[in-house]
Amino acid sequence: MSVIAALGERRGLATLALVLVVLDQWTKSLVVARLRLHESAEVIAGFVDLTHVRNRGGAFGFLADANLPMQPLWFGAIGVVATCAIAWYSLRTPMTERIVQWALALVLSGAVGNLIDRARFGYVIDFVDVYWGPHHWPAFNVADSAITVGVVLLVIDMLRRPDEEPAPSPDQPASAGPGAADGGSPRVAAAAE
Repeated sequence: MSVIAALGERRGLATLALVLVVLDQWTKSLVVARLRLHESAEVIAGFVDLTHVRNRGGAFGFLADANLPMQPLWFGAIGVVATCAIAWYSLRTPMTERIVQWALALVLSGAVGNLIDRARFGYVIDFVDVYWGPHHWPAFNVADSAITVGVVLLVIDMLRRPDEEPAPSPDQPASAGPGAADGGSPRVAAAAE
């Protein structure tokens, strides 16, 4: 199957990813326009605030304070590689793997949303601050939420069928059973065990 044909049958997934990227960028622009850096607005008292934060690190602030040489460049490069790998994997995964495809669309949209921030600013704008008393979860955004939901869907998909082999992609022949990979017959392979 050509890349164009594969993209065509993934039109709904691409639309979802595009909508999420636009929503992510729009919400971040609202936060920047309405909240000064580190300013908060209460959403649910004692539980959720909107707080304008700049994340120079990875997911959930990982290595944000590390001050590594060329840190924005490294995180940007990792984002580009991850985005390409996710897109490639999605194109290689059959559309019959619905949960996997939707999950990859979510993860891809989140990766692209945060990559846009890194390219524009050298950091990611986070703003959802969930906390209980003095305990705060690292601030996050719409892109991070999409990535998290996508990863959870991938884990659920793996757990619901742990013994199944992944379906072959359309350009890979299906295995004929034990021994087929080395050209032997299933009967010969079974007798050899």
